Amino acid sequence: MKLAKLTASILAVAAVSASAAMAREQIRIVGSSTVFPFSTAVAERFGKTTDFQTPVVESTGSGGGLKLFCAGVGAEHPDISNASRRMKAKEFKLCSENGVTDITEAVVGFDGIVIANAKNAPAFTITREQLWKALAEKGPKPTMWNEIDPSLPAEKIEVLGPPPSSGTRDAFEELVMQKGCKAAGAGDKKFCKKDGSELRTDGAYIEAGENDNLIVSKLEANPVALGVFGFSFLDQNADKLKGAVVDGVEPTFDNIASGDYPVSRSLYFYIKDAHVGVVPGIQEYANMFMSDAMTGPEGALVDKGLIPLPEADHAMIKESVASLKKMTGEGLK
Repeated sequence: MKLAKLTASILAVAAVSASAAMAREQIRIVGSSTVFPFSTAVAERFGKTTDFQTPVVESTGSGGGLKLFCAGVGAEHPDISNASRRMKAKEFKLCSENGVTDITEAVVGFDGIVIANAKNAPAFTITREQLWKALAEKGPKPTMWNEIDPSLPAEKIEVLGPPPSSGTRDAFEELVMQKGCKAAGAGDKKFCKKDGSELRTDGAYIEAGENDNLIVSKLEANPVALGVFGFSFLDQNADKLKGAVVDGVEPTFDNIASGDYPVSRSLYFYIKDAHVGVVPGIQEYANMFMSDAMTGPEGALVDKGLIPLPEADHAMIKESVASLKKMTGEGLK
């Protein structure tokens, strides 16, 4: 019996040693393509101004990133996941089931989802009801925009947008398709939330992957087409693209910050607290991300298109990150 216990103890020590040997020296970050440029900017500054290695940031989409993040604890799993919508209740449950029980949630700022076309194309003005009629799988499925309303162009409906793994897609379905479904009187709340928010699969809506740069090149090649992506990306490509007026409001920095622009959402990142102190620099990176210098009202990320949080909210989130406030899952949908 003593020999068996001794052997078990030796094996346990060996397992711990192996785990320590496997520990990474470099932070691994996955998730949203919308948050990607902001996260990358912080990672680059972090690598240049600290003694830590520059974190590796991958653009996998919000859903794809959280799936990887929630898969478990250990060197083979990412440390942080970016998201352009809040973690879902089912994702929080998946995390818990896989031992990822201590998570800190950070709201970075705001972003708007824009409907945009090429700079040299005609200006586009549209409502969420019209967008629903154009793009709903369970809707009228018109071929041309002017079939919806004579004020719209006599052009074929062709909208390039993100795939199901994208947080931008989730937010578009919630903020545009569900709201447009209700405005159109297409069905009750249950229908609009589920079936009514599904996007067409007959070519009117084209999944363009997680690479927003690909959408830009396609819009430049086809001035008739529209694209769906975050305001920050429109802001970075203002020489090539212009945003459509949605429900009478232009997608501008001020309109999104004030809440007047109807298609806006919060941006997040999630920290796997169990990795803090194991993979070097996680706490320091997160603190830098939420610093006044990066995400404050005059922060560097504002120049890249981030809409900053109100000062009091920013201070509160900064403190939550610094103290690794544990997420409870309350309020998740």
